Amino acid sequence: MVSPAALGPGREFDQIRRTLAGAPPLPDDVVVGPGDDAAVLAPDVVVSTDLAVEGVHFRLDWISAREAGIRAVGAAVSDLAAMGGELIGVLASVATPPPGDLGEELMGGVRSRTEELGGHLLGGDLTRSPGPLLVDVVVLGRAPRPLLRSGARAGDELWVTGFLGAAAGAVACWQAGDPLPPGLRQAFVRPEPRLQEVRWLTSRVRVTAAIDLSDGLAGDAGHLSAASAVALRLQAGALPLASDLPGGDTLELALHGGEDYEVLLAVAPGTLSRELVDEFARRFQLPLTRIGDVETGSGVSLVPTGGGPPEALARGGFDHLAVPEAGDP
Repeated sequence: MVSPAALGPGREFDQIRRTLAGAPPLPDDVVVGPGDDAAVLAPDVVVSTDLAVEGVHFRLDWISAREAGIRAVGAAVSDLAAMGGELIGVLASVATPPPGDLGEELMGGVRSRTEELGGHLLGGDLTRSPGPLLVDVVVLGRAPRPLLRSGARAGDELWVTGFLGAAAGAVACWQAGDPLPPGLRQAFVRPEPRLQEVRWLTSRVRVTAAIDLSDGLAGDAGHLSAASAVALRLQAGALPLASDLPGGDTLELALHGGEDYEVLLAVAPGTLSRELVDEFARRFQLPLTRIGDVETGSGVSLVPTGGGPPEALARGGFDHLAVPEAGDP
């Protein structure tokens, strides 16, 4: 019998737990069920879905409808990347308010981005909405040996791809009416699912667990901690912060801002050599950074920059069911 993976704290995840409570056992051809980055159907088909809603995930005074479609595909495919999968294609369902050409523009972005990532637009659904514009992207892929959130063990090392905080930094600039650095805008509009990067790593080192960073490092680390029944200790001074982040608490953006769509990986100790890290950087033009360790216990803690006792990260990442503040996307 396949059991759902344990999830970290948060109202969104409390609701998921209530929804799944008392559900009947899943059939034998479901290899991975609810609670991971994606479901896996025997023998190796990976399925995931991601919903993007105007006014919640994006605003059309910030980006175009085409860019919203590009962004939605990148976000959805990131779940597949975290499983170590390869993209087959997507199905996209769009509900559009008048004028109807918004839906066509958005779907143009969906198709172009899917094809750039090596997949195909396989179908979907189009309908009218009284408002807002929304798109739901279903991702189909393959992963013969899917990475899960539940494999981390005490002694493993924690590594992360890329930089953190850029998308949240873009939102902060838009909300404040400040000039927006091009790199931050690019990170928001065109998240890069790390498909090739994760497969390259898993072919060379023993990656024990992984999760994509959609809701923020703190929150998603909490899910990996809960699923693996371990404690994660992060080093604040090691976090690879994106350049050009707006002034203020840049660590806050990296920990809680969300929508980085990088991948947090637990790796068997001592297997990621300096030579491999340097080769990764040359091949993908992207850093790979060790940011902490896996320990016995539970929860996520942060060692402050400069040292000192670790502090529990009680607050997670972006909460989709929180009451939005004025100006939130």
